[in-house]
Amino acid sequence: MFKPHVSVQKLNVFYEEHHVLKDITFNIPEKRITAIIGPSGCGKTTLLRSINRLIDLIDGVKVSGKVLVSDTNVFDDRVDVTEIRKRMGFISQTPNPLPMSIYDNVAYGPRIHGVKDRKSLDQIVENCLQVASLWNEVENRLTEPASKLSAGQQQRLCLARALAVEPEVLLCDE
Repeated sequence: MFKPHVSVQKLNVFYEEHHVLKDITFNIPEKRITAIIGPSGCGKTTLLRSINRLIDLIDGVKVSGKVLVSDTNVFDDRVDVTEIRKRMGFISQTPNPLPMSIYDNVAYGPRIHGVKDRKSLDQIVENCLQVASLWNEVENRLTEPASKLSAGQQQRLCLARALAVEPEVLLCDE
């Protein structure tokens, strides 16, 4: 038996009166790829947004149950939501680059979390863009707006941005 890294226990999510997720319970082991599949509209995105507390940003949502990440309940009132979101990276199904340069999109998270040294930021940006297979396409265009990238490049940029804060878990919606 494995010790779960993420444990969802009796998770219920309501949008107003609509009960979207009903008593969802499962465990995800550490260092494993886990896919959640189902038809359109069955709650996959809601589940992912619940795991890293992005669900909090939606008006009229009510959540009950637990989501444990390394034994920390992400819904505990004492939890730092910013820290949870750093630990639990999220990539939406539609690319959403920030309205800034390619470089600044990747450096955004590390800057928020205290990285100020330009050499360190340069290394993080290059490494993450390489991992996302984007570096060779943009290395001479880092100051250009991210919005000028193709949709596929924007999605890889969002991957690089998520990886830049070194999350424990990466939640990818489609």
